[in-house]
Amino acid sequence: MTRKLSVILIALLAALPVFSQELPKHEFRGAWLHIVGNQQIKTLSRSQIQQWFTSTLDRLQAQGCNAVIFQVRPQADAFYASSIEPWTRFLTGEQGVAPDPFWDPLQFMIEQCHARGMELHAWLNPYRVTSNDQEQLCPEHLYFKNPDIFRRYGKQLYFDPGEPESVEHTVKVIADIVSRYDVDAIHFDDYFYPYPVKFEEFHDDASFDKYAAAQGFEYWQKGDWRRHNVETLIHAVNDTIKAIKPWVRFGISPFGIHRNKKDTPDGSGSDTNGLSNYEELFADVPAWADKGYIDYVVPQLYWRIGHPAADYEVLINWWNDRNCKGHLYVGQSIGTFNEPDLDNPKVTQTARKFSLVRDLPNVDGNVWWPGWSLAPEAQPGYSPSRKAAFALQDSLRLIYQRTPALIPAYTDLDSVAPEAPVSVRASGHGISWKGAETQDIMQQPHFFVVYCFGAGEEIDISKSGHIVKITRDTHFKPSWKRDGKHRYVVTTVDRCWNESEPSTIIKW
Repeated sequence: MTRKLSVILIALLAALPVFSQELPKHEFRGAWLHIVGNQQIKTLSRSQIQQWFTSTLDRLQAQGCNAVIFQVRPQADAFYASSIEPWTRFLTGEQGVAPDPFWDPLQFMIEQCHARGMELHAWLNPYRVTSNDQEQLCPEHLYFKNPDIFRRYGKQLYFDPGEPESVEHTVKVIADIVSRYDVDAIHFDDYFYPYPVKFEEFHDDASFDKYAAAQGFEYWQKGDWRRHNVETLIHAVNDTIKAIKPWVRFGISPFGIHRNKKDTPDGSGSDTNGLSNYEELFADVPAWADKGYIDYVVPQLYWRIGHPAADYEVLINWWNDRNCKGHLYVGQSIGTFNEPDLDNPKVTQTARKFSLVRDLPNVDGNVWWPGWSLAPEAQPGYSPSRKAAFALQDSLRLIYQRTPALIPAYTDLDSVAPEAPVSVRASGHGISWKGAETQDIMQQPHFFVVYCFGAGEEIDISKSGHIVKITRDTHFKPSWKRDGKHRYVVTTVDRCWNESEPSTIIKW
């Protein structure tokens, strides 16, 4: 055993007493899987990509993750079959060129996630078109049909959020995805108005002159006007989603600092000193949540505890105390979990960060960045010599996410529990059941949850340790010989994660 591996195992064992108790039954455990900037995908065959993706999902599932936030529109292009925007260059190497042989990565990932009892959130960037000035847009790109709604800023090209046609186009793209694909959510990250370029102002004077006065803004209210533009998009996207499929959620993952205290006259900002969503990206995310325009928020708290400008502990407490409507998940940078604990530098900050997430009353889970690094072995060309900076994957699998968890119910969308499974029985092939029939699509089964109890144990489905499977199947094969000493019950989970009462008890 190497010295490095010994140190990791000792650290894991040291943390076990802290989390030896029952883990949360309801907790969002997501992973961001990005494709922007990924130069490897275009070099692989369809079978190699699919093997990479499925192996990654297998490892994420083994680590207790229950949702994947999968990037499908990185730069006004498509990592799926679209008649509105061109195929992304990150799939085939050239924008507008379809995969050959044809396949649809989004449809593939939806099917693979759902087969593992996991959600698929489709991740889109609303405004970014290019990442640098060397990228070539295909001739069919909207830019060549309607260049007036785009702006160059720094070395990149963006939609102008002040142009109504920018909003209309983005809403059209999202309506198409929600209509044609069984996604569980639509997800935006932190790119609204672009991150500031030094000594350069975003070039939207033309749209400001055209629209601001009629929309009720004075010449000195450009910041308020920009925030209005982004909120107009967010409101329209949510209305569109819910009109098509009312169970599909809409989530935002903003930069971790909403406003600094020094910039807020009432002192309501966080005690930080960094870039501000509100002032510099023109995104008032808490207001969107409070107005019901979004269903969850995932602030990117990518700093260590004790960071001088953006302390993780200060920020997670600020977001918790702000108590926005909807769910609050924490965007976690995997690399920061290897930082030394402030009180005991011999251990990492992992235990403290998990304690904050699970002890604060308004925090509902985590999303891991970058998700691919939780499954480095799945990547083509991986060599055991390429070790991750920190074995968080082992910490999740063995300690912090060692039992499955249900995603917290979205009771603002639907609070009615579905009916329990029926026709539950045991046979030589295992345990089988049926979902209760209903015409109400909000109460139709999305997943089933299988629980196992030993002889003499109370049937108590409130404890995560008894969950053995979250599945779309209507059958389950126990791993041990049938001897009548184990008892199983099955519940139904609907699309908003309301859970039914347990089924009849089956002995195995």
